[in-house]
Amino acid sequence: MAIPMARACSPLSRWLHVLVAVMLTAAGGCWGGKTRHFKWDVEYMFRSPDGEENLVMGINGQFPGPTIRARAGDTVHVELTNKLHTEGVVIHWHGIRQLGTPWADGTASISQCAIAPGETFLYRFKVDKAGTYFYHGHYGMQRSAGLYGSLIVEVEDGKREPFHYDGEFNLLLSDWWHKSVHEQEIGLSSLPFRWINEPETLLINGRGQYNCSLAAQYNKSAALSQCTLRGGEQWAPNVLKVLPNKTYRLRIASTTALASLNLAIGNHKMVVVEADGNYIQPFETNDIDIYSGESYSVIFTTNQNPSTNHWISIGVRGRRPQTPQALALLNYLPNSASKLPLSAPPPTPQWNDYAHSKSFTNKLKSLMGTPQPPTTHHRRIVLLNTQNRIDGYIKWAINNVSLSLPPTPYLGSIKHGLKAAFDQSPPPESFANGYNIMVPPVNPNTTTGNGVYEIEFNTTVDVILQNANALAANTSEIHPWHLHGHDFWVLGYGEGRFEEGDEKMFNLKNPPLRNTAVIFPYGWTALRFVADNPGVWAFHCHIEPHLHMGMGVVFAEGVHLVGDVPSEALACGLTGKRLASTGGR
Repeated sequence: MAIPMARACSPLSRWLHVLVAVMLTAAGGCWGGKTRHFKWDVEYMFRSPDGEENLVMGINGQFPGPTIRARAGDTVHVELTNKLHTEGVVIHWHGIRQLGTPWADGTASISQCAIAPGETFLYRFKVDKAGTYFYHGHYGMQRSAGLYGSLIVEVEDGKREPFHYDGEFNLLLSDWWHKSVHEQEIGLSSLPFRWINEPETLLINGRGQYNCSLAAQYNKSAALSQCTLRGGEQWAPNVLKVLPNKTYRLRIASTTALASLNLAIGNHKMVVVEADGNYIQPFETNDIDIYSGESYSVIFTTNQNPSTNHWISIGVRGRRPQTPQALALLNYLPNSASKLPLSAPPPTPQWNDYAHSKSFTNKLKSLMGTPQPPTTHHRRIVLLNTQNRIDGYIKWAINNVSLSLPPTPYLGSIKHGLKAAFDQSPPPESFANGYNIMVPPVNPNTTTGNGVYEIEFNTTVDVILQNANALAANTSEIHPWHLHGHDFWVLGYGEGRFEEGDEKMFNLKNPPLRNTAVIFPYGWTALRFVADNPGVWAFHCHIEPHLHMGMGVVFAEGVHLVGDVPSEALACGLTGKRLASTGGR
């Protein structure tokens, strides 16, 4: 089945699409499609996501927040009121490119001011591309507090997906701590440094089991007891009810704060068909690795013995696991959901089996009809990830600069020429030739900064993400990087330090189009994107404490093309003072 032609647009048609979006936004015009209206209150509430009562951040009394479902071409209209008593809040619509509406990206200090307690902010944006997405808080570490939910965009009326299925399910994966997010934040900024440690629980659609296991009887060596359920618990496992001999689509998204995950369905093969809202060449697998910020769709067929149920298992990858598997149940009807599977859950691959991870990642290729990357780039930016210190405080840094966001949002300060709002010196575009990525930094001291990479509009940019050794010897971590406002092509991965000759390894034929990509320990990842979306966009590690500690950069492109920005988005810092002095104009 052919891919919808709108997905195979040329660079020129993408450019025209952006111009139309900008003009419509400036004129307040109609985009077409339906408008989906939502009215949300963000607040803390008591909840027992894993059997232990705790404070969670929810929306309209729900945790996770309400699922948004729309069709490509629709406009989403969310009237969000901050019911938190002492905190600001913003919502980022992860994977939505915000063509023509950069102020709605939901990044505090970048695209907007934080919404103050008691205030209401209107998010209005177009969902232009079908796919599996989600939303989450992007102020402080509010994602760790539970502020997230699913956003599903279906194909336009009259169009079809390039694969068939009889029904679908949606799994939003997350990790959960009993320590409050405020305590976590303070520990990360303390002397001595206090790490957040591993999560107590993994959650599937906001549900997990702490200090007990649904499958304890299959692992006699485990210290966990068998979970006792009476029915109706907030922490009861998810049950996916299926009919035999049918094909189902499983939409999976990871909003974890720390954990990289692996998902498997007992005795069932999966066919991967979508990644980050883009179709890929289907391939079969027993399990999938999914990093924070990524989303996938897989297809599976219920072709197993219909007289038994089966486990869906989620386990930790990339870190030495101290958190038990999360489990859900694939319930073959008419079996009872209380009928546990006859076999143990699928085992999670060893946490440090990076060969397994790389094998899966390298199978991701774009489906025919997906836009192909430009054959050359205009600019290359090399970003070295290192762990550093500032006056003894542990930070993460990019090219020896640890990001510290300013009080005035970049979108407003750049648009209105407020040069005092942030550091006007551009950040480094590479790192020293003599830097040895295989050992801890010889000079671990870094600086804070909030400069911006100014990118000429409609040019092609290559970004090389370079991993390195952290402060501790023989330690290099996985980092999933997410780019706001764009999809990018993942041109390739490599070991060690990136060299010019490594370009010969780039895949320019069918690289996957993503919005999140991982760099493996001591390796590099090459990305390419076209700077064709006017605005200011975050690019950062999606691990919540790493971003909090400075692992991110900011790109600005074509800000002069951005139409009128709602005054509510800029009512703080220097832009707030400007609005006050000009009467809000």
